[in-house]
Amino acid sequence: MSYEFLQALWFVLIAVLWIGFYFLEGFDFGVGMLLPFLGKRDEERRAIINTIGSVWDGNEVWLLTAGGATFAAFPHWYATMFSGFYLPLFLLLVGLIIRGISFEYRSKDPNPAWRSRFDWMIAIGSFMASLLLGTAFANLAKGVPIGADMNYVSPNGLVTTLGLLNPYGLIGGLTTVTVFLLHGANFLGLKLEGEMRERAIAVSKKLYIGAVVITTLLLITTYIYTDIRTKLGINPGITPIASYAALLVTIYFINRKMEGWAFIMTSLHIVLTQVTFFTLMFPRVMISSLNPEWSLTIYNASSSQYTLTVMSIVALIFVPIVLAYQGWTYYMFRKRISTDKKTLVY
Repeated sequence: MSYEFLQALWFVLIAVLWIGFYFLEGFDFGVGMLLPFLGKRDEERRAIINTIGSVWDGNEVWLLTAGGATFAAFPHWYATMFSGFYLPLFLLLVGLIIRGISFEYRSKDPNPAWRSRFDWMIAIGSFMASLLLGTAFANLAKGVPIGADMNYVSPNGLVTTLGLLNPYGLIGGLTTVTVFLLHGANFLGLKLEGEMRERAIAVSKKLYIGAVVITTLLLITTYIYTDIRTKLGINPGITPIASYAALLVTIYFINRKMEGWAFIMTSLHIVLTQVTFFTLMFPRVMISSLNPEWSLTIYNASSSQYTLTVMSIVALIFVPIVLAYQGWTYYMFRKRISTDKKTLVY
């Protein structure tokens, strides 16, 4: 295989890892953010947690794998992004840690105050992760200050980090939060029974309006803040249009209580949105806002041909195994969850 083919292949593979993470952890984060609001009694909150209790840690593996693959395949990309986005990524890690701890310790004590505290930690950790990821990806599409030496230009770390909280970055973060909330509500409608199922469907109807509004705003501002017009043109192609259409038709299935199709539509929206993002980026991996010629690409940020070849062989062997195992996990825990305490694990 040629060097250029391997570089493009690993860009695609890393994109697939991020897309998988957004799809799986999207409803995971959404469920976490809805936990304190949708569950009124302890057994209801336990039922909500049990919908993702068997898969949440497996979903996060996609993030770890994406980071590891980036480090191995595109070390310059990894170094520049993790140094420039140090504080946001640190806060992301904090959010994931307090969220993971809460899942494991929440039911160790029957004290209502103890459990309520950890329920809010799950919600806050899920919100932090969603907001920071959306903000980071929006800034990557917009462009960040990268110099000719491939380093993030940071005269003052805190000021530069706060610069990521620009209007477009915040819109991206809020879009991710809102869409993940809708995705999570649809997942709960698919997984819960009885009154809890009805409550999740009612919440989905309310969240749908906000998701459409903020996504429309993101779509408009993308034409203002990014180079999508020169990269993809005024007509961006079928992928972003299909993504937006999938979100719009979600309400049809929500109103008819077809939770499976509603979940598929939000999943399709998230997947196609991420495909659009990586299409906009390619062959760049980080866009320089100082000079387009200083952008990091798959060609100037990649590892050697030998490294990419070895990684490709390893991925060919182990990725199907991991996918088969995770698919089996979802199949085994596919049944709906009730509020019966005898059936609850978390």
